[in-house]
Amino acid sequence: MTRYIHELSEWPAFRWNDAALTQRLAAVRHRQGRLLGRMEALGFDLRAEAALTILTEDALKSSEIEGEVLDKAQVRSSIARRLGVDIGALTPADRHVEGVVDMLLDATQRYAEPLTNERLFAWHGALFPTGRSGLSKITVGAWRDASAGPMQVVSGPLGREHVHYEAPEAVRLNTEMAAFLQWFAADTPSLDAVLKAAIAHLWFITIHPFDDGNGRIARAIADMALARSEQSAQRFYSMSAQIRLERTAYYHRLEFTQKGDLDITDWLVWFLACLDSAIANADAMLSRIIHKARFWEAMANQPLNERQRKVINKMLDGLEGTLTSSKWAKLTHTSPDTALRDISDLVARDVLVKDPAGGRSTRYSLRTLP
Repeated sequence: MTRYIHELSEWPAFRWNDAALTQRLAAVRHRQGRLLGRMEALGFDLRAEAALTILTEDALKSSEIEGEVLDKAQVRSSIARRLGVDIGALTPADRHVEGVVDMLLDATQRYAEPLTNERLFAWHGALFPTGRSGLSKITVGAWRDASAGPMQVVSGPLGREHVHYEAPEAVRLNTEMAAFLQWFAADTPSLDAVLKAAIAHLWFITIHPFDDGNGRIARAIADMALARSEQSAQRFYSMSAQIRLERTAYYHRLEFTQKGDLDITDWLVWFLACLDSAIANADAMLSRIIHKARFWEAMANQPLNERQRKVINKMLDGLEGTLTSSKWAKLTHTSPDTALRDISDLVARDVLVKDPAGGRSTRYSLRTLP
């Protein structure tokens, strides 16, 4: 019979090999510091755009990890409105998107405030505003109870399920969460704040105190701890986006750790590698934002209509596939003739260039800045 770490007599006395982490942690901290320094050197508008982009990715990808796809325009608009970032016309967001954004911003913008039962209950209530997860009614804004039986993470067809993990019994949750929150609140100078983020993520998700939403809340707690490690509410990288890219490895590492002993060195090594990749990817994102800002500076004297601005922004943000007149018409909800007039105008002014011939439709790209 499988035994989980929360069933061990010494739980939750985690231990790890400092020698295996020292160089990795120093490298991550160095990369983290360089990114923050690079961001501080930018103007306010660019920092705001970078933070908006990262927070949008964080909300989208944390939900995608759980198989839920949110509307990007709604998420971006909700975050922009709350942060006071001007992005033009805002897309109305449904209450579920608003709830996801509520939790993310509460965790990152108010990172220094205590994490309490009540705060976690509010996050959970925000994630499930209807009191349901899909079609199933769940306990919202409170720890799960024993009525639904053991809390198991399973996969596979009915009758041949594979149990990846079974969480502590509901009767233990008050004690377990009290111990976790006391540890999270404690000032432990000997524990680096980045390692604390990794441990908090693992510890919370092992307790699995809610009927649903545990993964998203665990990642929000890790984001809060990382914000504390930087003493900054501005987020310039997304752990959730990186975890989404490594989702299979993420679940495998969690399952392996929860079925092992209390030596969590391997989990900490994986978390540091994931964080390092997240920060590296943020460098690429920052380069795109700077390129976008330079492009619009160069275009300051060019008269553009709203359709043209919309499509150019999509191209600067990484338009999926290539731009054709038919795609322009679809993006702007206009006729093929209007789309072709918009494009021809931009080609004549050297804003767009025709790609080398190939295929049935002419393709277009933005001109390269000098």
